[in-house]
Amino acid sequence: MQINIGQAQIRTTLGGVKANLDKHMALIDEARKQSVDLLCFPELSLTGYMLQDIAYEVATPPTPDNPIFRPLFEASHDLDLVVGFVDYDVRHRFYIASAYLSRGEVKHVHHKCYLPTYGMFDESRYFALGDEIRAFDTRFGRVGMLICEDFWHASPPYLLWLDGADLLILSSASPGRGLDTGDVLSSARWVEHVTQAYAGLFTSFVVHTNRVGFEDGRNFWGGSMVYNPDGELVVKAPYFDEALLTSTIDLNQLHRSRAILPLLRDERTSLTGRTLQRILNERIAARPSSEQ
Repeated sequence: MQINIGQAQIRTTLGGVKANLDKHMALIDEARKQSVDLLCFPELSLTGYMLQDIAYEVATPPTPDNPIFRPLFEASHDLDLVVGFVDYDVRHRFYIASAYLSRGEVKHVHHKCYLPTYGMFDESRYFALGDEIRAFDTRFGRVGMLICEDFWHASPPYLLWLDGADLLILSSASPGRGLDTGDVLSSARWVEHVTQAYAGLFTSFVVHTNRVGFEDGRNFWGGSMVYNPDGELVVKAPYFDEALLTSTIDLNQLHRSRAILPLLRDERTSLTGRTLQRILNERIAARPSSEQ
């Protein structure tokens, strides 16, 4: 099966949910003209990133009767969508989230599990931690979603790989930091290396969509990309500029890549599980009795 992938590398208006929704709908129309099957937006694409105290005001549940999500549900009858937003639960805990919409339904919602709170980041002051990493079935096969800091850690993509995901969808609002050799930001270079490594290590397709623009002095660098199961670059968006990036991936390549490099076949999941359990047990045993 071939999939036409679209990546909406956009600027967002901080707190301007209606303006951001209008941009989503315009890009969906453009993607439809280009026969895109799956259109991915960046982290918090409906709200902007530096939300802080207004995070609670812009939170909106992904339901068909919600006025923000209603047009997105309707649009998803023609092409699948991944959108970023602020979600909340019945106990009024707020989450950085991504929703996968298809055929007028929510297939999956991922809550960001790792919240950076260091340097320029302060996400855990305003958001709750997600507590589940799970792959899910789509009309294109089994998919996994992660949000920014989630894939700075090795375990989330590894868990999705073990859970059957052949397509990893990564969304981010990654600000630029530092200069590497030449004119490439060091933060951009790091993300590119990690994205390529995940594709090759897990012999899977990796689609990473980043945003652009400025918020509160932060410059988001863009550079959205797709890597194939051989760790080869399929397509890459420019730095710093808005773009609707399109590419075609062939899921038959999974068969070819894994026949040549059978890392998934030879992965010893039970060994990993036993070792993790041993490490956890040893840490618990090492705690003072007052903490157990």
